[in-house]
Amino acid sequence: MTEIAGAQNPLAGVLNANQIDAMVTAAEELGEGRHGVEELLTRMTKAVLERAMEAELSDHLGYEAGDPAGHGSGNSRNGKTTKSVQTLQGPVELTVPRDRNSSFEPVIVPKRARRLGKVEDMILSLYARGMTTRDIGSHIEEIYGSKVSAATISRVTDVVTDEIALWQSRPLETVYPIVYIDAIWLKIRDGGVVSNKACHVAVGVDLEGRKQVLGLWLGATEGAKFWANVLTEIRNRGAKDILILCCDGLTGLPAAVNSVYPETVVQTCVVHLLRSAMKYASYTDRKTMAKDMKPIYTAATVQAAEMAMEAFAETWGTKAPGAVLAWRNAWDDFTPFLAFTPEIRKVIYTTNQIESINYQLRKITKTRGSFPSAEAAIKLVYLGIRNIETTRGGELGTGTQGWHQALNAFAVQFPNRLPL
Repeated sequence: MTEIAGAQNPLAGVLNANQIDAMVTAAEELGEGRHGVEELLTRMTKAVLERAMEAELSDHLGYEAGDPAGHGSGNSRNGKTTKSVQTLQGPVELTVPRDRNSSFEPVIVPKRARRLGKVEDMILSLYARGMTTRDIGSHIEEIYGSKVSAATISRVTDVVTDEIALWQSRPLETVYPIVYIDAIWLKIRDGGVVSNKACHVAVGVDLEGRKQVLGLWLGATEGAKFWANVLTEIRNRGAKDILILCCDGLTGLPAAVNSVYPETVVQTCVVHLLRSAMKYASYTDRKTMAKDMKPIYTAATVQAAEMAMEAFAETWGTKAPGAVLAWRNAWDDFTPFLAFTPEIRKVIYTTNQIESINYQLRKITKTRGSFPSAEAAIKLVYLGIRNIETTRGGELGTGTQGWHQALNAFAVQFPNRLPL
């Protein structure tokens, strides 16, 4: 297999064993151990890049250096300039050839480029994993021996601004059986004052069971008008129908859903409800309370759930009245859950599908005391999402078989609304 790959590689055989041995010997003469090898690689990088630019210029002019064919051609070589570029081998000083008409545009080392290879990709990757610009600069200096300012790193990460705009406006699927909406809280500086703002993340599950982050919306306050704008944007991007929207206590969202998607069922997150109730139980009582709440959310009908709720209130009304109140306050938003089959209940039982994403986002945002602007916050969250999607993919946790069962149940529960 290796021999086949080597035969297909046009660079295979360019350096034979004797040539490599000679370079290793030269590296030993340049310095001891790793330092000599690093110096050798830096010199090789410089030589290869400069030779490549000379070849590019010859191709641009149509003749080699010193070739009489260039006489009277209207353009010729015009000396060289020097510049330093950052590579994965560290900083390299290059001499860049010029032409008299200034029409030469190098491809290998573009004009004004100060970073080559995967340096910019590395900066974006480190940034997406939560490292601050100062930490990234220190890391690059420690590993590659060259300084990169915080301003430069910020400019590198700014290249995703247009990408974010395209991503936020990209077309969506026509129908989503489930959409989860949740939020992470970020500290953002605005007018010299740091305030908490919710970054709302919407995750849709498509007909194949794949999770897609539909968009990000930043807001200091919630309300029907805010959510109407969000849902209208989702609809205008092509999502004509949402069967079930799962959320937890988002002010004004149910009213907005009724206006934009009148047939959509709004379902509160059952796990969030359980957690809210459990806060009122002592540590030793939590297992008992959890056991007593189970008959409520596993009830076959609303009537059975109401009976279980009354039994729960009778047991805990005096000992943990807050837990009973949490259930009563959320009852109208909870009961839609009881109308669904077990297959559907399983996939809408909780917003954990989106909480797993938010958990990763909180890990990368918690290193920031505050963000200098809303744009900076969205940039980091977007890069975090891009990194999560790249490394983890986007399949629903129920598995393919479980999702197909749920999809069949959706088709029965919501006739004529799925393009199956």
